[in-house]
Amino acid sequence: MAIDTVIFDFDGTIANTNQVIINSWQHTYMARNGAPGDEAEIVKSFGEPLAVTMAKVFPDFDVDESIKIYRGYQVQHFSDMIEIFPGVKESMEKLKAEGYRIAVVTSRMRNTTCEGMEAFGIEHLVDTLVSCEDTDMHKPNPEPVLKALEKLEIEPEEAVMVGDSMFDIRCAHNAGVKAALVSWAVAVSDEERNGPEGPEYYLEEADDILDIVKEA
Repeated sequence: MAIDTVIFDFDGTIANTNQVIINSWQHTYMARNGAPGDEAEIVKSFGEPLAVTMAKVFPDFDVDESIKIYRGYQVQHFSDMIEIFPGVKESMEKLKAEGYRIAVVTSRMRNTTCEGMEAFGIEHLVDTLVSCEDTDMHKPNPEPVLKALEKLEIEPEEAVMVGDSMFDIRCAHNAGVKAALVSWAVAVSDEERNGPEGPEYYLEEADDILDIVKEA
């Protein structure tokens, strides 16, 4: 069955949100512990649902309150600290021009995801969006990807997911969807990339997705 849909993660895949995420975590660490956190450990959590990480990092504090501190900082600084990765918009435009459908599946809130897509001028290219508010379970659980497939009325074999973390890759595989890892990922080791749970594809640059969907 031919691929006709590309599912994109947002943070770290479409949008370079690395610094705003790190800064948001450091703001939360300072508020909770009075000291900054280990940046390497923060990066390792990229792609994991926020509530899960908060519960692990700040077990003595209310998760919802910690999330409120994190998101309060991020909302104030989000639009000033993000940019789209090179070639992503152009690749999305080419996919649409050739008749492919595009979905975004993210662990981010819908409002900031839409804010980012509008800032990048790609909102009109996206056929459906699944945010953290749309599912009870989150990556690497397959529910977010399955929700996107349901909304588009397609089978898993008709889609490929593009992401920057093992949470994306596992989410795709758990849903029966093949996965592609972007070369600009900062939280995936070579061992994970080449391991048994690694992606089927690797994108050296954004335009490589066009070759993948045609050859798959």
